Amino acid sequence: MSYKSIQKRTLEILDQSQDGDAISKICDFVIIAFVMLNIFGVILETMSDFEARYHLEFYIFETFSIAFFTIEYFTRLWAAGAMIDGESWRGRVRYIFSFNGLVDLAATAPFYLQILMPGLDLRVLRILRLVRVFKFSHYSTAIEDLFSAVYQERKAFIAAIYLLLIAVILTSSLMYFAETTHQPDKFGSIPDAIYWSLITLTTVGYGDVSPVTGVGKIIAVSTAFMGVCVVALLTGIVASAFANQITRRKVIFESQLREALKDGTIDEDEQISLENLRVAFNLSEEQVAEFYLQAQKEQPKKKP
Repeated sequence: MSYKSIQKRTLEILDQSQDGDAISKICDFVIIAFVMLNIFGVILETMSDFEARYHLEFYIFETFSIAFFTIEYFTRLWAAGAMIDGESWRGRVRYIFSFNGLVDLAATAPFYLQILMPGLDLRVLRILRLVRVFKFSHYSTAIEDLFSAVYQERKAFIAAIYLLLIAVILTSSLMYFAETTHQPDKFGSIPDAIYWSLITLTTVGYGDVSPVTGVGKIIAVSTAFMGVCVVALLTGIVASAFANQITRRKVIFESQLREALKDGTIDEDEQISLENLRVAFNLSEEQVAEFYLQAQKEQPKKKP
């Protein structure tokens, strides 16, 4: 195998596994299991008694984890040179500044920050270690899909946020004037009232701050009603965006499949292209099989 082919194979192994690639599946399992153990470890470390009893074990595990994630990061960085033919440095730069690249770098940051800044608050380091949960993005496009869906419906989403902003400013201002003389400790300013407004509009309602005047209670009821409407609007926009994105991907894949079937057969290059598209769109093999059967039925029958 050539140097470039080794890079490409390494990249395939480290990225989300494909069907039939046993080595890549094992690699995915090991990394995912390691990330989960790290997150579980960070959670357990917040229990003072547990952390005091197993302090040495936690330290050894964290040191081993740092070594593991550091090796993984530099291996991915090296393999990224195969992303762009003839321009290894561009592939590596793209990886370094990509979302996954920044997450992979952040996974090792706490250990080295502790060495460089010994007095750094342990709580800060624990928060940074929890960034490792985003390493799952190597194996799932959920976060990318969310941002992509919201971006596709950005005009409607911005309009809903605008309505929410108006509701927050309006209700917090009214509540301030209605309650400030009766509860100066809780509604002493409009920023104080904004906390109550956000909690009420998002239908959380902690109950730690509540109106005592008649006017304040009327405002609270109106705010709660507006909150139900605005939250339902935002939820509907995101849900609709996801549904539209899934439908759009299916349409694109079916269109490519029909194009490939125009001559009655799918050659090797077309097969590779369709498989790459299937993986990128997170379509199951069962869905693809259904599309294929449907496309075959729609093919014009050849005259004898």
